[in-house]
Amino acid sequence: MKKIVFSLVAFSLFSCAEMQQVIDQLPQGTGILSQAEIGSGLKEALNNGITKQVSKLTVTDGFFKNQAVKILLPEELQVVDKKLRQIGMSSLADEGLKVLNRAAEDAVKEATPIFVDAVKQMTFNDAKNILMGNESSATTYLQNTTSNALYAKFNPVIKNSFAKVGADKVWTNIITKYNSIPLVKKVNPDLTDYTTNKAMEGVFKMVAVEEKEIRTNLNARSSDLLKKVFALQDKK
Repeated sequence: MKKIVFSLVAFSLFSCAEMQQVIDQLPQGTGILSQAEIGSGLKEALNNGITKQVSKLTVTDGFFKNQAVKILLPEELQVVDKKLRQIGMSSLADEGLKVLNRAAEDAVKEATPIFVDAVKQMTFNDAKNILMGNESSATTYLQNTTSNALYAKFNPVIKNSFAKVGADKVWTNIITKYNSIPLVKKVNPDLTDYTTNKAMEGVFKMVAVEEKEIRTNLNARSSDLLKKVFALQDKK
């Protein structure tokens, strides 16, 4: 989120009188930008930043091969996975895990417009608190303002994605085979809800990683605008 954080800080502020106060506080020698230039830069940062973040998770293996966000099986199904492997069905167990991640990769494509809307709704106080807050303030803001909307959007997409990537058939087969094993406790997990929550968790985790990077690594501030705005945070 090299540019999402920056856009979060100021996207809705460049038309506000308070923005001039921010400009006036910038360190000497950073140059003066008009509010129009700031507005254009922030819109570009928003578009580029969100696109970059979303694209990391929407590509094939965006979840599955990223250990930081890879979706693992819920506790209820870990015993299922273990039992299948014991009876020589490891390939089916592997496929069951992979299709959960594939569904999440498909669903995260829906995050962009929700994040854009959240940024548009930010107040000056929101932005000030984010800029001068801790290393995950922007991520926390997104979680607080988008979680309900993301769940509502992700859940039906996950359900449809299960059908698209074949997860529904794979898991119907897995559960049927497991429940047919003598003496096992029958399972009937809500994998749509579980995968929805894990997909959201993955999105916010990636946002937090990028937010920390831009706050703590000067080299991550890839534009003059980023350098000027986050110079204020450095001096807090």
